[in-house]
Amino acid sequence: MELLDRYLQAIEFWLPKRQRQDIIAELSEDLRSQIEEKQTELGRKLEDAEVEAILKRCGSPLAVASRYRPQQYLIGPTLFPIYRFVLAVLLIGCVVPRFLIWLAFLLADPAHRGYLHMENVWVTVLYFAFFTTLAFAIVERSGVKLQGLDTWSPRKLPPVRDRNRIPRSGSMLEIAAGVVFNVWFAGIFWPRPVIDLYGAQLTLVPVWRIFFWSFLFLASANIAIAGVNLFRPYWTPRRASLRLVADGLGAGLFCWLLKAQVLIGISASSLPAPKAIELTNLINLWMARTLPWAIVTMLVILSFDVYRIMRLRCVHLHGGSIGPAVKDLSSPMVNGN
Repeated sequence: MELLDRYLQAIEFWLPKRQRQDIIAELSEDLRSQIEEKQTELGRKLEDAEVEAILKRCGSPLAVASRYRPQQYLIGPTLFPIYRFVLAVLLIGCVVPRFLIWLAFLLADPAHRGYLHMENVWVTVLYFAFFTTLAFAIVERSGVKLQGLDTWSPRKLPPVRDRNRIPRSGSMLEIAAGVVFNVWFAGIFWPRPVIDLYGAQLTLVPVWRIFFWSFLFLASANIAIAGVNLFRPYWTPRRASLRLVADGLGAGLFCWLLKAQVLIGISASSLPAPKAIELTNLINLWMARTLPWAIVTMLVILSFDVYRIMRLRCVHLHGGSIGPAVKDLSSPMVNGN
């Protein structure tokens, strides 16, 4: 029953994480029992409008979720989930852009690394936190009711989201990007004594051959995984583990590349020798300084891969299935009629 699944999903978003599964299971059983009783009474499967009426009697998803949350004092249980969500969005939108600007200054010109002072960041964070809290506290104390809590409709809730489904558009984009990368990478950086890059000649260390074939193999492996995902657009533990292995190998290889200083020299007709040496040293220095940020980025990517595998294994342990599932709430007696 799509309306019921959408209703439970909307409630789940606002529930405490530790109690979320138990509460949803209890609510699901209760609502399905109500629907089955009504179907038995009418001797037929309920229409969407009838299911909608049952769900509306239970209350809005935010109101239902608020019954399971602990009592809040400054901001009531109905508004508190919205307040916490808005505050998190504002703080992330405040801190992340400043950090990215600081990182850009650090990579481009280390002399400006002082742009991001912690005291300035804390002042900005406290500013947003104070006025957001004040605004929600005023709404709570004034007794103003949000219009959306009274005019909601189960038909307007977002569709049920399947976190294990892989968008085919993403797989097609990944395949196209992988093919383009392989063609470009093999055409430009094919191992040879001197690589001609848009008019400049690059001399690389002999270990570059290992990097070249490894990157080419990993890119081809990712194309193969994306190709399987295109025709079977649901993550499985095996494919998720393969993606983790590919990302882990790629992360290690890329970090090794940044540390290895593979560039020996650069030469060009319009580039004097002293400038060429200076440019070579500068590129190797920037690559070495980028290493810590590359490690952080790779750890984030690998964390998502590990989380995906754990989620899939949890589904299997609880007897769930991967792929589209069709739920029929009709009782055998109703079907027999």
